[in-house]
Amino acid sequence: MELRGRRGLVKSSNDEAPILIVSADDFGLTARVSQGIIEAHERGVVTSTSVIAVAPAFGSSAKQLRDVSGLGVGAHFTAVGEDPPLLSAREVPSLVDKRGNFWPTWKAFLPRAAARRIDPDDLRREFAAQLEAISGEGLVVDHFDTHQHIHLWPSVSRVLLDLGDANGVHAMRVTRSNARGPVGVVVRRLARQLEAQLRERHWAWTGAATGLDEAGSLGTTEMVQAVGLLAASGAPSAEIGSHPGLPDDPERDRYRWNYNWDLEFTALCSDTVRSAIEDSGFRLGTFADLPRWGM
Repeated sequence: MELRGRRGLVKSSNDEAPILIVSADDFGLTARVSQGIIEAHERGVVTSTSVIAVAPAFGSSAKQLRDVSGLGVGAHFTAVGEDPPLLSAREVPSLVDKRGNFWPTWKAFLPRAAARRIDPDDLRREFAAQLEAISGEGLVVDHFDTHQHIHLWPSVSRVLLDLGDANGVHAMRVTRSNARGPVGVVVRRLARQLEAQLRERHWAWTGAATGLDEAGSLGTTEMVQAVGLLAASGAPSAEIGSHPGLPDDPERDRYRWNYNWDLEFTALCSDTVRSAIEDSGFRLGTFADLPRWGM
C-alpha cells in the first residue's frame, strides 16, 4: 500500500496489490480548483490530475503543478464546453459554432461526430496544440482523457491514439457506467469498443472505474462505497474520477454543472476515505504504473 497522509507517503512492499488511481479532473479550470487539487494530493489521496489547456487558470496554475512531486499528470483534451479552442475558428471550423466557441456539451458534439460533421483533422490540430501547451509548461503527461468523456467516441479516440503514439503517451482513461437507461448502455458499449482499440495499440488502461455516474457528488460516504465496489470487482487496476476544489470560488459561477467541488475536496482529504483505501487492499498509483497490454 502507498498512501499519502499528512506526513507524506506511506509505502508498502506489496507490489502485487491492485492499483487504485484517484484522479482529480479539470486542473486549470480556476485558481482555487487547481489549488484544491494540489492540496487534495498533498493532504489526501489524489494521485493523478488532468489538465485543461484551454481553461482560464491554466497558465497561472501550471507553474504550481511543476513543483508537485508524485502527482501524475494527464491531458484533459477539450472540444466541448464553455472555453474557446486554442486555435482559431478558421483552423478548426468543424469544432466551433458561429461565434468561434466549442459546441457546449457532448449532446451537441456527438450527433455531429456520428454524422461525420466533425473533421478528425480539426481534432488533431486542436488536440496537438493543447498537448503542446501542457508540455510547454514543463509537465510530463502520462495519460489522455477528455472533457465530458468524448474520447469514448471511436473517431475521437483514434485521433488520441495517433497523438499518443507520436508523443510517447500510451495510457488512456476508459470511462465506465453502472447507470440504467440508454446513456449507461451506450457508455458501456463504447467502453468495450475503446478497450479493443487500446488492446490493438498495446496501450494501458484501468480494469474498472467510477466517477461518471456520481460526478460532482462524491462525498465521503459515496467515495467509501466506490472504493468498496471497485475492490469487489477484482480488477487488477481501478480509477476513481473526482472534481475537488476549494470553497468560496466566484470564478466557478460560469460553470453551470451543479458540481459540489467542496464536498469532494473534503472527502478526498478525509481519514475515512484514506482508511477505506488501505483496508481495501489497493495500492495507490498513477497511470504511469499501469502495464501496457501485451508488453
